[in-house]
Amino acid sequence: MPRLRQVSRAEAAEREDKLVLFFYDRLFGEDRDPAAGPGTATGSPGNWWSVFALDHAVFKHCVQGFNVYRNVTLDPVLRELGQIRAGWARGSQFVYSQHCKQIRALGVPEEKIQAVASWEVSQLFDPLERAVLAYTDALVLNGGRVHDGVFAALKEHLADEQILELTYVVCLYEMHATMARALRLEFDDRDDPIVEVPAPEGYGARDIADEITGG
Repeated sequence: MPRLRQVSRAEAAEREDKLVLFFYDRLFGEDRDPAAGPGTATGSPGNWWSVFALDHAVFKHCVQGFNVYRNVTLDPVLRELGQIRAGWARGSQFVYSQHCKQIRALGVPEEKIQAVASWEVSQLFDPLERAVLAYTDALVLNGGRVHDGVFAALKEHLADEQILELTYVVCLYEMHATMARALRLEFDDRDDPIVEVPAPEGYGARDIADEITGG
């Protein structure tokens, strides 16, 4: 379950939050309460929407941000490559999974989609796509520390306006990936895999270092 409570349809109606109700109707149907009956057409639970609905200002800012897609000149395949890689690099199964579906809808072959996770050793990407993926890693994994060579490769192919669009979209979805993990939303509602593995029965309090070194 998400770490924050979800806004029911009744609560959104009581608040007269027309924006939230519009998206509830559009994504879940007019008769369904997403807090009680989750599930969207893409297979996700949809609790991103019902949790973000807690704060109208945040919800409005986010959904308005999605409208950037309508006006950018960046090739949508490049945009989705950046978003898939951002989800993978940040460890968000939700962002990664959703944008694999989106790039598939743009006609990108399955082999290439699966290769995004190991793009560094793949021969499936052209020089521009490799530059986009390297730039995404610099933004997400290196905190924005971008080598001049990576930026030069981008500028060989993209206008300054398109590089700004790519930067914005990748950073936007790194934010969503981070928030989804922190709040345990959608496919990121998973226990942390890094836990202590129990010792065998009778292990007791042993000093492994002593056993290894013969101390």
